[in-house]
Amino acid sequence: MIKPLAVDIQNLTKTTLVSSAAIRRWARAAFGARGAGASLVIRFVGAAEGRRLNLLWRGRDYATNVLSFPPLVVPEPPSAARATRRSKELRLVGDLVLCAPVVAREAKEQDKPIADHYAHLIVHGCLHLQGYDHEHDVDALRMERRERRLLKMFGIDDPYRSQ
Repeated sequence: MIKPLAVDIQNLTKTTLVSSAAIRRWARAAFGARGAGASLVIRFVGAAEGRRLNLLWRGRDYATNVLSFPPLVVPEPPSAARATRRSKELRLVGDLVLCAPVVAREAKEQDKPIADHYAHLIVHGCLHLQGYDHEHDVDALRMERRERRLLKMFGIDDPYRSQ
């Protein structure tokens, strides 16, 4: 039997965010069947760590709401690949890092429940890990349409509608 997406939640902040069960539901919905037999790390950090990671990986000197890190792909010799397939290890689909103070500030500024904002950012990050992007208008529309559909499953309003 194939296991659902395993979600490792790491909260490095001093605050309670949202329930682990909700976080797992949002991530699993975003990955759908692609998440079967895989694992994802979701890490919640403070402003200093969020800023450091954004500067290190994106060259931007400020904390941002969510960062997505796909797994490193390292070529394996054929015998190692066969051994990995036989093992019970889950394949890593990537890591998400959410900056709790930025998410809280944005939710307040946008006058939305913080849990709804976390849901949106987790879905958004998970879609990035699957190759979705929003660099071009057509790609942004495709990604936003998918986000809206997923969030609607949880009764969450369209995050892109005008405030």
